Amino acid sequence: MTARPAIQLKPGTHRRAMSGHPWVYSNEIGMTAEAKALAPGTIVRLLAHDGRPLGTAMFNPRTLIAARLLAAAPDAVIDRDFFVHRLERAKALRDRLYGAPHYRLIHAEADGLPGAVIDRYGDVAAMQLNSAGMDGLTETLAAALEAVLSPAAILLRNDSGARSLEGLPLETRWLKGEAHGPIEIAENGARFLADLGQGQKTGWFFDQRENRASVAALAEGHRMLDLYCYAGGFAIQAALAGAVQTTGIDRSEPALALAAKAADLNGVGKRCRFARGEVFTELERLRDGGERFGVVVADPPAFVKSKKDVGAGSRAYRKLARLSASVTAPGGFLFIASCSHNMEANAFAEEVRRGLQDAGRTGRILRRSDAAADHPVHPALPESAYLKAELLQLD
Repeated sequence: MTARPAIQLKPGTHRRAMSGHPWVYSNEIGMTAEAKALAPGTIVRLLAHDGRPLGTAMFNPRTLIAARLLAAAPDAVIDRDFFVHRLERAKALRDRLYGAPHYRLIHAEADGLPGAVIDRYGDVAAMQLNSAGMDGLTETLAAALEAVLSPAAILLRNDSGARSLEGLPLETRWLKGEAHGPIEIAENGARFLADLGQGQKTGWFFDQRENRASVAALAEGHRMLDLYCYAGGFAIQAALAGAVQTTGIDRSEPALALAAKAADLNGVGKRCRFARGEVFTELERLRDGGERFGVVVADPPAFVKSKKDVGAGSRAYRKLARLSASVTAPGGFLFIASCSHNMEANAFAEEVRRGLQDAGRTGRILRRSDAAADHPVHPALPESAYLKAELLQLD
């Protein structure tokens, strides 16, 4: 432990770290030759410029976020027991929140494991490790997961673009066991199918759980349009809640196949239709054909993948709001979301407002929301909140 390297901050740069912020940027660190020589992911003692201890961190000298705080104690032992404690705490919260073992178990900094995402699908777990420090601790974290959950299978879904920023390779492999084919999961009383190895993210978007329930509660007696429907989360729950017909549009044929199978699993296959198409093109076709829906959901992939995309992405959100509003019936409901980290909530709300104005529609915002409770936000890291959504009724 005495051999653990020390990383020291420059004078005047320690205030954020001392106030609880879990990130330290490279320009805040005294990048000595020794610091630059450390391997990405090295566990270090983090010190203020005057030598005061700030905690134990994972250090990568090659990235903008150079240090990620793991523990407040500078000599914390980062071993299996350390991870077991964090996993047990996270599990206790999720088990209290939800009745079924299908949820995001670890959501990075908010659960005390920077750069780590773990989704639980019953007795199968999917891990995505997006920092060099967590990547170096893969086996230790997997051993802790084994101790806490004893899963039948553990998938390492390390194909996120965030890994490239850390200088890490992309890979998908099974650490334990293997799931053959899609896995059935439960959400809000509905049954779905998730493809952990080939689907988006780790196979399912748990972050929209509460938003799906809110939309479904308004769907009874309405026709519903689910844009970027993926595996049918919004559409199927709306059908179960009494929607007379749901139409889901996506360009992924594998996702649409899973959606159709899930509709049959839930006994609503006859009221759910899923079709492959480009959303903007299909919206224009539906608008021009005079189609109107009582409920419209627009939950696109990230239009703003980096700061350089803000301009084009903002225009895309505005266009999506305009076209979605054009097929929403008078008195109907529009749910529209953005999962773009780099799209600020106020900016997104403004593009939605402009889109409604472009469509000549007025209405009212019923609810502004973010990710589900199993995607918590670190109190000192509000910038890590990514999902923003509005539920509106249109005149």
